[in-house]
This record gives sequence, structure tokens and C-alpha cells, in this order.
Amino acid sequence: MGNLVANGVVAFSNLTETEFYQGKDTGRYSLVLTLDDEQRSKLVDMGVNVKEYEGNGQRKFASKFNVQVVDLNDEPVRGEIPYGSKVRVAYALGEAHPQYGCGTYLNKVRVVEMAEGSSAEMPDEF
Repeated sequence: MGNLVANGVVAFSNLTETEFYQGKDTGRYSLVLTLDDEQRSKLVDMGVNVKEYEGNGQRKFASKFNVQVVDLNDEPVRGEIPYGSKVRVAYALGEAHPQYGCGTYLNKVRVVEMAEGSSAEMPDEF
């Protein structure tokens, strides 16, 4: 199966450096998306486990390789993608696992709408 596409809102972005979990480097770049009901259903129907957080579906997409991030004009996006940004991800499905479902391997990210007020911005009075 080739690249699949999912739309969502960024909850966590680890695309400039690999993710750390419980103090250890996972060796993976990742993006956690909050999904609407349609996207959630699409993933669940394909055998992907989707977690529930505050009434919304969330899914992590990960890669062992540096992931290309572009905007709507195919221009590179530098840095982490701020929380709340709307994105489209190209991903591939992994083998089905009886407990964990199908893996979702991140191939490319397109930023559709960058969130305002990211934590990386400096306050006006700085």
C-alpha cells in the first residue's frame, strides 16, 4: 500500500530532534495529531489504534528518519510545528499487531495552517 494521507491538528511535534520518553531517546521523529471523527473512523477502519484524549481521537505518526516538512507552496518549514497547527501527513501503514494495531509511519508533513502564538515566539516587550 502506498502513501496514505491524514488531516489533523498538531498536539505534539518532535520533528527537529528525536523524541525522548521517560528520559530515553526513542530514536524516532514523531507527530501526534488530534483527529476529527471522520479521520478517526478512517484510521480505525484500517486497523489503527486511536487514543482518546479529552473527547478527541489522537494518533502518533513516527519515523526513524528525518521527515520533510513543507508549507502549501512546497517551501520547507523550519523548526517544530506549533501546537494547534493544521497539517496533512503522508504515512504508510505497518503490519497489524494484535495488541497495538497497525503502525503509522510518517513520510512527509504539509502545514496547512500554522498556529498563531507558538511558544517559540518572543514577547513584544523583549
